[in-house]
Amino acid sequence: MNNRQQDYPARPESHNELKPEEALERQIVLLSEAIEATLREFPEGLSELQLIRTLQSPPWTLLERVDFSDPASLYPVHFLVFHCLYRLRDELSVQGEQLTVSPMRITLGPARTVAGSGVPDAPDALRLFYLDLSQYDLSGLTVRRMVDDFWKGVRRPFIGESDIAEAARALGFDTVPDDFSVVKKAYRKQAMRAHPDRGGSNQDVQVLNQAFACLRQHFRSAVQE
Repeated sequence: MNNRQQDYPARPESHNELKPEEALERQIVLLSEAIEATLREFPEGLSELQLIRTLQSPPWTLLERVDFSDPASLYPVHFLVFHCLYRLRDELSVQGEQLTVSPMRITLGPARTVAGSGVPDAPDALRLFYLDLSQYDLSGLTVRRMVDDFWKGVRRPFIGESDIAEAARALGFDTVPDDFSVVKKAYRKQAMRAHPDRGGSNQDVQVLNQAFACLRQHFRSAVQE
């Protein structure tokens, strides 16, 4: 286990005397350290949901419990975690390490490029979005509109090609199927197996739900295009 994790405080120190922006930056620093330590402990990677639950639990206990069914409640946690991930990705790339960021699978390992060249030169919409802290404090109405767009198939900076590929793998496919009906059949089959009454867990079901929603958006977008 990473030594830093053992010495890490159960909760951040009081931020009462800090300005809001200073308190936020302090929280980001603590979260980033915890995220890096966690990813080094799990080289096979974690889903976003698994990472959030780890950060909510001892020895970290850095995130409050959230209602995963309420987008307005989940969004600030989601954004903060991904902000830390993209900052870490930039920092670790110059050390010859590659942090792959996707809601379905987040992994840290040796870079497949020459050390120091891991930060992409081309514009990265996801990176730009999550590194912009003005996107952190969105109203509940704005968040719900973004979620509505997601279900309607309107592409937002929450989903990329790597997300689509990971979603397909989560449902048991090597590649993204050509027919959405195949996706639906696989989802229903795996959701039944993952049900808590059949030996699965709510976390397994949530991962499948996230994968299915991602692929549904992908197919709806393809039809609109």
